[in-house]
Amino acid sequence: LHFPPPLIPQIPQEGGESSLHQLLEAFVSAGRVDHVAMVMGLHPQYLSSFWKTQYLLLRMDGPLPYHKRHYIAIMAAARHRCSYLVGLHMGEFLQVGGNPTWLQGLHCAPQKLRNLNEINKLLAHRPWLITKEHIEALLKPGEDSWSLAELVQALVLLTHYHSLASFVFGCGIKPEEDQDVGNSCWSPSPHSDSSPASDDSMGGSGVRGAL
Repeated sequence: LHFPPPLIPQIPQEGGESSLHQLLEAFVSAGRVDHVAMVMGLHPQYLSSFWKTQYLLLRMDGPLPYHKRHYIAIMAAARHRCSYLVGLHMGEFLQVGGNPTWLQGLHCAPQKLRNLNEINKLLAHRPWLITKEHIEALLKPGEDSWSLAELVQALVLLTHYHSLASFVFGCGIKPEEDQDVGNSCWSPSPHSDSSPASDDSMGGSGVRGAL
């Protein structure tokens, strides 16, 4: 019997050199190459665009402080129970000075961040239900209101990490060897509704026992 060779993606010579160069740069700058970068390295131009986007969203000047950017990334990834991204950004959140108490669940975060929960759920599962009233409620003047610039950056982060969670699941990306997956995703609230757009996957009893 003759079996055809397996369909293993081959990196073109030029693309391979470009990808290797990018991965080496990542290792030099961060001391590691995460699994997302390794998978995207099969497509160097895509990896380059992805890294530029990540850098602009997480490290460039903007209205949101760095620790809140990572926390919003956690909120988005937790909606899809993506333990890989949640664990990754929990580490980043702590590294930039985030309050460890916030990681016990959304109920431990400031009210301003908790106010994003509803629109986060809708963006993740039923984005067509979002109306101008959702935006107006977040921008309404008050102690915990969002500025327009802050809200734009927050919504871009949410949608970016909803999409990235799908990429992680679709490619079967596994956690890093040194990543603590046991505590890497919030458990759903015991009082939540069964609907994916109405349960609170970050409002439960902390990070233990999830997934």
